[in-house]
Formats: sequence, C-alpha cells, structure tokens
Amino acid sequence: MQNFGRAICLIACLFCVLESGAQEVIVYGGSGPARGSEEFAKVARYIDVIAPQSYKVDSLGNVSGGVPAKLAKEARDSGTRMMPLIMNPGFDQEQMHGLLANAEAQQKTISFLVEEGLKNGYWGWQFDFENIHSSRKDAFTAFFRNTATALHDAGMTLSVAVVPTNDQAEERGFSRYMQDNWRGNFDMKALAEAGDFISLMTYAQHGGPTAPGPIAGLPWMKEMLDYALSEGVPVEKISLGIPFYSGYWYPDHFPNGTARVRGNEIGFDQATRLLEENGVEPIWVPEQGASYGFWQHYGVFRWVFLENLQSMRAKLDLFNAYAGLRGVSIWVLGAEDPLVWEALEALN
Repeated sequence: MQNFGRAICLIACLFCVLESGAQEVIVYGGSGPARGSEEFAKVARYIDVIAPQSYKVDSLGNVSGGVPAKLAKEARDSGTRMMPLIMNPGFDQEQMHGLLANAEAQQKTISFLVEEGLKNGYWGWQFDFENIHSSRKDAFTAFFRNTATALHDAGMTLSVAVVPTNDQAEERGFSRYMQDNWRGNFDMKALAEAGDFISLMTYAQHGGPTAPGPIAGLPWMKEMLDYALSEGVPVEKISLGIPFYSGYWYPDHFPNGTARVRGNEIGFDQATRLLEENGVEPIWVPEQGASYGFWQHYGVFRWVFLENLQSMRAKLDLFNAYAGLRGVSIWVLGAEDPLVWEALEALN
C-alpha cells in the first residue's frame, strides 16, 4: 500500500509538471540598462519565467554582466523563476567561433554559469548564441551538452533559443546566407535531448535585412514548428516564440553615402502613434495573423507591421492547436500592447 501511494504521488507530480509545462509563459527582458526591470512588477503575475538578456561571453570564456538588482528583487518577491540569457555580444560570429574552438574557454564559461547561478538562486540559464556558421553545429552542440550536464548536476536548467529553419535555401542569395550563418547551426533534436527545452524563435520572419512583412506570420510559424517536430524534438520540449514587438520599415541614408531600407523593432506605442499620425487604419490579414499599414512620405512608402491583442490571440490559437507544447517564449517586455496580458492570462 505504501508503494502504491508513492506511485500515485509520482503520477500526480508528473501530471502537475506536464500541466504547468504546457502553460509556461517565458518573457524576455531586452538588453540595455533596465533589461525589463521598469516594466516587470506591473505584470509579474502573468509571467512564470523572466529571462533578461543580461550576460555576454567573449572568445576566451570571460563572462560579464548581471541581472539588475531591482528586477532580481521583484522576481524573488513575486516568486517568478529567473532564467538569464547568455549571448555572444552583438551576435559577433568571430568571437563565438573562437569560443567554440577553445575547450579551456568553454570550461571557464561553464564554471562561471554554475557559480553565478547558485550564488543568485537562478532557476536556470538560456543560451542565446546567434550568427554561428553551420560548420560549427557539432561544436555548438557539444558545448551545450557539457554545459547542460554541469548545470543539471547543480540543480539548474539549461535551454537554448533556436533560430528556426525548414532546412531549405536557394543556392545563393539571402536564404543561403541565413541558412549558413543563422539557421543551420542548431541540431534541434540533440539540443532538446541534452537540455530542458528549446525556445523556437518563430518571430523575426521579417526584420532589418528584409522587405516589410509580418514579424511572425501564422503559416511561417506553423511551418517552423512542424519542421522541429519532424526532426524529432518532443512537443513538450518546445516553447513557442511569439513577438510582443512591431516592425517599422523606412528608407534611410547613411554617413558612408549609401541608402537602403531600414527595418526596426519598435514597441506598440510607437507603432500605433506612427499609424495615427499618418492617418492610417491598419489592415488585418487573418491568414497571417498580422495587421499592417503604409503611407507615403516624400514620395516613397513607409510600413508598419503591428503586433497587438488581435495578433496575439491568433498566435495563441495556433499554440493551442498543438497539444502538449511546453509554453511560449515572448520577446520583448515593454514592447507589448497592454491588452495582450488578458490573452496570456488564459495560459496560467
């Protein structure tokens, strides 16, 4: 009877973990002095994990940075788990390649993460290493696996932010550049096996180097999610990336004499202000789950793709269509339509 009771407890605990995992709301804090600390206390009740982009590492394994004291205290007071990001600063490829080629530097980084995490009571860490050439895929996986082992031994989690892919690209051009340098480095199945979960960054479908378009169109999100699952990533180890931020595209002139389109991440307040100031009513595109507006400025168009409550609901409908997903990973705190929290509350 004692063993039976213990088994029932274990099953109940597993059920609780799966239930909470499927509803986990991770919200990132951006880089900069505040890193989300100015906004967090107002919305802490909706957030399970706060993930400030707070630490960076160089090619020699030297880690710098830290979670702002105000944010750390507010997270402790609210019972929100803390999962800082560690990144290659500026997503510098050369620095990251140097780190991946240096076993001693990697061990230095791992030791820091263990010591810093234990000292500050972090729930875990997330790798946010981007712009790595696909030729370093195996080296990156090995670094992640070694870090996961050390952090698990210390009672912490390790996850990774993954730039999504469908593993398709043209022979040359933009899609080849993206696949070779941003998308093709992640062995998603191996990373999921070694770590606790992956945050599948299905946002940034369109951004700085692209023409105007949805930040995360529903067909794109579904395609990237389906591909990750087809690669063998367990559904319960996927946290679906969702944007809070909007996008603004406009032509710009640079000091070196060049001119090109610039695409910027902007917050909801700026996006709606731009549309209102230019008398634009955004157009809803239901099949993409996005709104957009454009206007003429000195002869050429400027574009805003807007993320708001309506687009959040559409993305959460997609999330709910995949039973068992761990939760959502949202970039970035402070850029959101204030009304989105009522939609996210349903996940808690």
